[in-house]
Amino acid sequence: MARVFGALILAGLFWQAWGQPPARPAPPPVRESELKEEDESLTTPSEYVFNPIQAVEEIKVGDFYWKKGSHKAAALRYVEATKWNPGLGEAWLKLGEAREKLKEIEEAREAYAKYLELEPEGKKAGSVKKKVERWVKQAPKKK
Repeated sequence: MARVFGALILAGLFWQAWGQPPARPAPPPVRESELKEEDESLTTPSEYVFNPIQAVEEIKVGDFYWKKGSHKAAALRYVEATKWNPGLGEAWLKLGEAREKLKEIEEAREAYAKYLELEPEGKKAGSVKKKVERWVKQAPKKK
């Protein structure tokens, strides 16, 4: 037993003296050409092609933000959904609702108009029509 104990003490001393972990190598230097490419890729606008799956995903994320009370973030996601699938009435309806919450009445009216154009007999078409008509009546007359 004494031999085992002595061996453990010796191993501990050896570990302290020689068992230091090796230093991590420094990260490779970043080339300026790599940074330039990344910056350009971030500033180029996305190209939107018809992608109904991505549109549905954007709506889901927008719904998440809506439930959290972040109507601006939800509106941005619904805008993305309309860009991925301009024929998706649900995205236009939800965009109109988000714009309405943000007190952006003109933008909400435009989104609702697009919804009514796409789904004139949709579930919420009747209430949306009434809302838009009410806004038209309340709008100040332009001279």
